[in-house]
Amino acid sequence: MKLNLGCGNYKMDGFVNVDKFAYCEPDEVVDLEVFPWPWADNAVDEVVMSHVLEHLGQETEVYFGIIKELYRVCADGAEVRIAVPHPRHDDFLNDPTHVRAVTVEALAMFSKKACDEFVAQKAANTPLAHILEVDFEMEDMKFTLEQPWLSKVQSGAMGDTDLLLAIRQHNNVIKETSVKLRVHK
Repeated sequence: MKLNLGCGNYKMDGFVNVDKFAYCEPDEVVDLEVFPWPWADNAVDEVVMSHVLEHLGQETEVYFGIIKELYRVCADGAEVRIAVPHPRHDDFLNDPTHVRAVTVEALAMFSKKACDEFVAQKAANTPLAHILEVDFEMEDMKFTLEQPWLSKVQSGAMGDTDLLLAIRQHNNVIKETSVKLRVHK
């Protein structure tokens, strides 16, 4: 089974398109903040969550419940693709329905390998993968740059060091963050 969670009006062929709101006519109406989700353990091979996760889990325990349910329904080796607006972009800041900033660093806390590295380094990062008993290994991440930053990088006028500095100092550098996670059970 493949799930397109929080599909809104963006339906994907070959996926079960799921949304909380019936008006967008999903295949299944499901509130992802209510547990348990209606799918069996290990039943899902692929999940897409495009511009959804930032709308969910304003309360930390609800967010953790979403992560645990996602892990429960996914089979070993399942692929989870998540796209979110960058928390320092106007797209994130201007939408009053956005309740949670989602970053690559925060998603890494749901990887047992990353958590083991945090512990070995005596880092302050919370080993959430072990605490929540989930394991999502990050396979890929991509940042979509906003103009004029994209043109500066493409032309060679700005290197990686300068780009990292800009990301830390300015809003509207990164428009979107996309990650691909792999479920390990």
